[in-house]
Amino acid sequence: MAEVSKNQVEKALEAVIYPGSDKNIVALGMVSEIFIADAKAYFSITVPADKAADMEPLRLSAEKAAKSVEGIVGAVVALTADRKPGKEPPPRPAAAPGRPAAQPRSSKVGVPGVGAIIAVASGKGGVGKSTTAVNLALGLQALGLRVGMLDADIYGPSLPRLLKISGRPQQQEDRIIVPMENYGLKVMSMGFLVDEEAAMIWRGPMVQSALMQMLREVAWGELDVLVLDMPPGTGDAQLTIAQQVPLAGAVIVSTPQDLALIDARKGITMFRKVEVPLLGVIENMSYFIAPDTGARYDIFGHGGAKAEAERIGVPFLGEVPLTISIREMSDAGTPVVAAEPDSPQAAIYRDIAEKVWARIGADERKPAPKIVFE
Repeated sequence: MAEVSKNQVEKALEAVIYPGSDKNIVALGMVSEIFIADAKAYFSITVPADKAADMEPLRLSAEKAAKSVEGIVGAVVALTADRKPGKEPPPRPAAAPGRPAAQPRSSKVGVPGVGAIIAVASGKGGVGKSTTAVNLALGLQALGLRVGMLDADIYGPSLPRLLKISGRPQQQEDRIIVPMENYGLKVMSMGFLVDEEAAMIWRGPMVQSALMQMLREVAWGELDVLVLDMPPGTGDAQLTIAQQVPLAGAVIVSTPQDLALIDARKGITMFRKVEVPLLGVIENMSYFIAPDTGARYDIFGHGGAKAEAERIGVPFLGEVPLTISIREMSDAGTPVVAAEPDSPQAAIYRDIAEKVWARIGADERKPAPKIVFE
């Protein structure tokens, strides 16, 4: 079968007329960049914010049009409310001298049935953030909480492998996605929708749209905590989550050495600027205990993250050692908290989970309202 091109899908979308207009959504510039993977088309449609609630028929029409293209077996279409179709947003007023320009306010709408949403982030890659996020989630579950995980790393999703989950998620009749599950965790990841080796070549708006759809169009059910495994850095995905999702707080993962701490500070600064509470800092790969001799080695230095947390007034959650068992179990998709719950390493993660929950679990949380993409 010949590969389907983006132009073929775009041509099909020209048949979708915007309500009350004689023009199609492509001509009006409402369709984002189209991405095709595994015979599925992914794109978003930008609609006026004040009409977003009435645009579901338009979204369904676009989905149907995309699926009518030979070679396309599915379509993931999201609505984004940003500006009026065919018009540029009005210019922002100039800032007064010496004062920063005012930023547009965005409402943070929760997820129905989900209590607290926490982000596990790092300033750079390679610090073991995803492994930490998985074991933190299992540590929270060990407290008797109902826990889910969202893999917010669109470009490099790790949760399918770390949690040993394969296959494609199903859709309910209302087109809401049913999350995958293992170890009692409900999980959603872009890794379930595309092949592991597929290169995700998306610009910012598509990343934002995909994140919001995976968060808000998934049947999470009733959860006490939803853990977001954030991508490394402080780019579009991080800002989208921080500005549009009512986070109960963020956990920062760093290794002890100065280079990692420099980048961790950037993440801390970003969350503070968007007024997301900082639940604390974890020092991962803090030290190494040789399994044959019991000798301790501070391979990456030691105590840097703790000292940094104290310096900036952020809680220090704990030290996680660099161990062969954590690495092997992560690679095998059997996280240490689930596979060896009585091990010292699992106890460390559970202790961190208790500290995190102590900072967010006492809040009385009201049910979230019905969601409309914004």
